[in-house]
Amino acid sequence: MILIGDNLVPSENLSFIDSIADIEYTIANSTVVFNYDENLLLYSSKNDIEFAVVVENLTQAIYCNALNSKYIICEKRLAKNVQKVAENYIFDSKVLAIIEDSNEIEKIALNEIDGVIYSNLLDK
Repeated sequence: MILIGDNLVPSENLSFIDSIADIEYTIANSTVVFNYDENLLLYSSKNDIEFAVVVENLTQAIYCNALNSKYIICEKRLAKNVQKVAENYIFDSKVLAIIEDSNEIEKIALNEIDGVIYSNLLDK
């Protein structure tokens, strides 16, 4: 299980962006994170940038996987549905459920979601 933002488990650097121009100011070798945006999605995919996308629905998640998103980030309720589709279609992208604290990890694990990301990492 992937744990991003947990105090006990070291995780990779993430850089939250709002525009293509923001990529220039990200930490080297970090994964860029953004809310679903077709322009950012296409740019990141075409330029071999490691990226993660916060999605609001299953269709967005499908596009993210098709364009090689490393992580598909979503609310817990949506994560269950995205994970089911990801397993059926053998997504390369990993599904991360957004959590507030470590008390939620067990429930996410029992729902067989690929991993979690703490909500404070997504605050700008």
